Amino acid sequence: MGRNVLLILVGHRHEAAVQVQKTLTNRGCIIKTRLGLHSGVLTECSEKGLIFCELVGDENEQKELLNELNLIKEVKAQLVSLKLDEEA
Repeated sequence: MGRNVLLILVGHRHEAAVQVQKTLTNRGCIIKTRLGLHSGVLTECSEKGLIFCELVGDENEQKELLNELNLIKEVKAQLVSLKLDEEA
């Protein structure tokens, strides 16, 4: 069994976070695991963030999520599919 992982780079979190969150919530049924990271704490909080999502379900819906995220300003998303050789 392979894994599909969606990587999301957010350039300006304060500007894009609401749109990214709304998009992920609308497609929440295909998100198995989600991890969000950003650098810094307190007064040194970074405007850039990285989100990892392990996706499940329909591949067309995964691609739709990818396309929706890439329409958001200051957001770049990429879908990565991984399979072991013996899983072909």
